[in-house]
Amino acid sequence: MEEVVLAVEGLRTEFATGDGPPAVAVEGLSFTVRRGQTLCIVGESGCGKSLTALSILRLLPRPYGRIGAGRVLLDNRDLVQVSDAEMRAIRGRAISMIFQEPMSSLNPVLTIGRQIAETVMVHERLPWQACMARALDMMRQVRIPEPERRLHEYPHQLSGGMRQRIMIAMALACRPRLLLADEPTTALDVTIQAQILDLIRDLQQETGAAVVLITHDLGVVAEMAERVLVMYAGHKVEEGSVEEIFDAPTHPYTRGLMAAMPHLGGGQGHRGRLNEIQGVVPALNARPPGCAFAPRC
Repeated sequence: MEEVVLAVEGLRTEFATGDGPPAVAVEGLSFTVRRGQTLCIVGESGCGKSLTALSILRLLPRPYGRIGAGRVLLDNRDLVQVSDAEMRAIRGRAISMIFQEPMSSLNPVLTIGRQIAETVMVHERLPWQACMARALDMMRQVRIPEPERRLHEYPHQLSGGMRQRIMIAMALACRPRLLLADEPTTALDVTIQAQILDLIRDLQQETGAAVVLITHDLGVVAEMAERVLVMYAGHKVEEGSVEEIFDAPTHPYTRGLMAAMPHLGGGQGHRGRLNEIQGVVPALNARPPGCAFAPRC
């Protein structure tokens, strides 16, 4: 069995609310990811998926956001306890992240090549020419057409799919042990989405990185996941292999998600309505005791 790269134990992420008690966004979350494994975290918007990734990276908005409890172990090193300087050295080298919207993550006034090369220079201290050579090599690996020309272009000159490929190149430039991908195919058409997912999978096989893929798209989960973690209102409600979650879900929320998936030629007929989960996710400061899904169950 492959070694554990990431172990999250009892993570609690909270936000200060003035004089009152903090609003808890993620509560008691635990999971592990092994080398070469893909874990998909799935759930509807606002369930805490992206906050989980930001907590792992310690990029919660300050001064209000904080990790209130728990441990985040990367190769048995607790990231909650390391200094800010140590964490800056870890980000981009041991852990990298692909964010949802590349246009808001890339610097609009720097060329693509410079942005990738700077990532390498910060973490590996190579000569600038070697950093640019690495940038060109990474652009080839992520299958950017005419990489020698694109190296000197700016983000606005690239398509959405190409910008996402650049984000993947930047994330993998220093061969991280763990890759966090937060909705990496949002706003891309189906053809480009499939290409991006194939690219992440191919590069994962080459590098052996552990991948945590955050998505609300169950089709992406079926395509990419080995294990699936289902979140609702900041809590883990179910976890299992992709076969267990899709074929025999046990939690009512998971069953509701599966029932809401469209199926070609399914039993509901071509004119039938998709199933829906009635109600709304409770607000952070108004969650019921016990199972947060109980009012919608």
